[in-house]
Amino acid sequence: MSFLPVDEQLEIISRGTEEVIPLNDLRKKLEKSIKNNKPLVIKLGCDPSRPDLHIGHGVVLQKLRDFQDLGHQAILVIGDFTAMIGDPSDRNKTRPQLTLEEAKANAESYIKQSKVILDVKNLKVLFNSTWLNKMNFQDVINLSSKYTVARMIERDDFTKRFESEIPISMHEFLYPLAQAMDSVEIKSDVELGGTDQKFNLLVGRDIQKEHNQDPQSIITLPLLEGTDGIEKMSKSYDNYIALDDSAEDMYGKIMSINDSMIEKYYKLAIFAEKKKVLEVKSLLKDDSINPRDIKKDLAKALVEKYYDENAAEKAEKSFEKVFVKRDNPDDMPEVVLSSEKSLIDLLLGENLISSKGEGKRLIAQKAIKISGEICDDPNKLLSSKDNGAIIKVGKRRFLKIVSS
Repeated sequence: MSFLPVDEQLEIISRGTEEVIPLNDLRKKLEKSIKNNKPLVIKLGCDPSRPDLHIGHGVVLQKLRDFQDLGHQAILVIGDFTAMIGDPSDRNKTRPQLTLEEAKANAESYIKQSKVILDVKNLKVLFNSTWLNKMNFQDVINLSSKYTVARMIERDDFTKRFESEIPISMHEFLYPLAQAMDSVEIKSDVELGGTDQKFNLLVGRDIQKEHNQDPQSIITLPLLEGTDGIEKMSKSYDNYIALDDSAEDMYGKIMSINDSMIEKYYKLAIFAEKKKVLEVKSLLKDDSINPRDIKKDLAKALVEKYYDENAAEKAEKSFEKVFVKRDNPDDMPEVVLSSEKSLIDLLLGENLISSKGEGKRLIAQKAIKISGEICDDPNKLLSSKDNGAIIKVGKRRFLKIVSS
């Protein structure tokens, strides 16, 4: 295995990161890796509490891919056991616990979606229930003895909850300790995570020391705000761009972001090189250039990242047709109605809405149109008589009723 020189590796590794702790230790690890011709073990712990991934998750997944491309061993540790505890990170209340079966089902979806970024042929996937399930109560007591309550309560979210008299359950203290045992088990050299995971990653270093291991270096990556430019990207806030969104939806959602987010999306959504980021920064300061044109370049780059150049070209043309020229798209899903059906049931069955509640909410917001006319009837019925009608849901979802 031939590795790039240390400085070249560090330039790639540092791109888009928030912190590298400690940087000098990582440099020494890379030097040793080259000297011994042995790849570093790079850990990314995955919380399978939700089965859906978006480009916010893509930030840390891309960094893991960078390490893969540099020749290091990437290990995806699926926290199926720790999901039963519930990660308290960035939470002002206890996170609901999952069963092992729920966690494993979500994990399968996580792995499937992450394949669009990671090199799965050179990826190890491990489930932490494999080793954590084997620990007995004495093991847990021994592990707990290696960390103090005072240090645990230094954690930001615990401090806020303690001061606000919001309950903190004892089992929540076990989450960072259990996650640290993952690092011990795989002898992690480097662990990746979002900035909200910094405390957990540091605990991993401490517990590795307690087990006479060389403590891992940690790399934190910024959290990407969603399309609203305010909250961090999340399905809960409906401000996300899913990894499995269609090319057209990806393109359209990027075009909807606030201009102030353009530079950050170049840095984190597509990991643009420093030269490109500086160019974008300069263009955004030029009053003669419309930010919309820069956004189009960003949207195409994102679609190319997850699809290909051809899909990006098609997505751009579709966007121009639907949102600039206000025409209906050439390519839209079609449905045949053999009997009378309610509008909401139809949209739910065709996956254009996620629930009946969402359908009613969209109708109340006047966000559903039938052949250009706003539908304000939540009990609207449709049948084969509506052949040729085009239903528009929100800005980007379409459905055409056709005859058999």
